[in-house]
Amino acid sequence: MSRSEEPPRGVQSVDRALDILELLATAGVPLGVTEIARGVGLAPGTAHRLVSGLLARGWVRQESDRRYAVGPAAMRVGDASYRTLGASAAPALRAAVVATGETANLAVLEGQVMVYVAQAPSPHTLRIFAEVGRRVPLHSTAVGKVALAALPPGTWPDVLGRSPLEPRTPHTLTSLGALTTELGRVRDRGFALDDEEQELGVRCVAVPVPVAGLEVAMSVSGPTERMTRERAHEIVPELQRIATTLGDPPR
Repeated sequence: MSRSEEPPRGVQSVDRALDILELLATAGVPLGVTEIARGVGLAPGTAHRLVSGLLARGWVRQESDRRYAVGPAAMRVGDASYRTLGASAAPALRAAVVATGETANLAVLEGQVMVYVAQAPSPHTLRIFAEVGRRVPLHSTAVGKVALAALPPGTWPDVLGRSPLEPRTPHTLTSLGALTTELGRVRDRGFALDDEEQELGVRCVAVPVPVAGLEVAMSVSGPTERMTRERAHEIVPELQRIATTLGDPPR
């Protein structure tokens, strides 16, 4: 098909419906039809028809204020995707444990939280454990900062929500200004640090993972007496190298 040719009508409709689902998945907040139409470049009437079809099949849900968000059908597909991603990431996570001696995690951005989808535990008796499926805030975790930093800065306030940032510990960044400054550093250096910001006595370092269509982060976490700031910075290059292998087929 040449670039000047239009795709078949059915394919075009599928493309537009997927554009809407991707927009809702990344928006972080429910959107109205006008916002959806603007976001995907469609006429409001066309957007409304597509959203109505997705609503009928459970791919989107309607809030009480007539705004729309990702629905249960999409979430079921997302859960299956997470399981597949977690399984494919297992060798890389084990390699991260061998390289660092600490627990390795894989987390995915879902709305306004990060969801842990896989983990490989540290061999130490004293180790950090984050249950697979656990949801954690963005502003106080290394994985959350990595995912936020990968998004356009203009979207950060909406993704974080308009409510005050909860102080999980005395070290948590609770002002948008301080967090924005930190996210700029994360973008520049390619990794994020949770310096006892989510839980006292725990330090975590995270790097982005190149997975198309998702904001994914890999992290290692350990008690502060082992995971010093110096140690956290020291292991970043190896984590970045391992992160690039995630999802590679077995050899």
